Amino acid sequence: MSDLTRAMGISRPSLYAAFGNKEETFRQAIARYARVDMAYVDEALGQPTAYEVAAHYLRSNVEAVTRPERPAGCLSIQGGLAGNPEDQRIIDFLAASRRAGEARFSERFRQAIEDGNLSAAEDPADLARYLAAVAAGIAVQAAGGATRSELQAVAERSLRAFPQTPAA
Repeated sequence: MSDLTRAMGISRPSLYAAFGNKEETFRQAIARYARVDMAYVDEALGQPTAYEVAAHYLRSNVEAVTRPERPAGCLSIQGGLAGNPEDQRIIDFLAASRRAGEARFSERFRQAIEDGNLSAAEDPADLARYLAAVAAGIAVQAAGGATRSELQAVAERSLRAFPQTPAA
């Protein structure tokens, strides 16, 4: 909080007056992060096929977690991994946020099955969990120093395992 108030040029009471307590301030920061820095999720979900959803999501994720002007990694992932026991409500909030995102992908893949561009043999929840695991791994690797090109290779390798067309 000291770094934040110093960067904003305001006092803690002013920050809390504007945004609420520390937890509420963090929740608002996460909401903005999702809306602005993760806008690519909505773009991905709007793609015409399940494969294009996955491709847009993973490729955009690599770009987002390796932006040179930002700390490497993902705020949601890093926040969930670095939390202290006294921050359990925040850790739970971040986990619920990630599960909600996963549910959106699951629903989109369910729609892809109905649209006929994903085999009915596929499990939408499994595909969504797969994407979430790959994206989280990419974020952790970025925070650990992996380069954008290394992570692009991970995304492309992962996409080779993603179904592209319905089974005949």
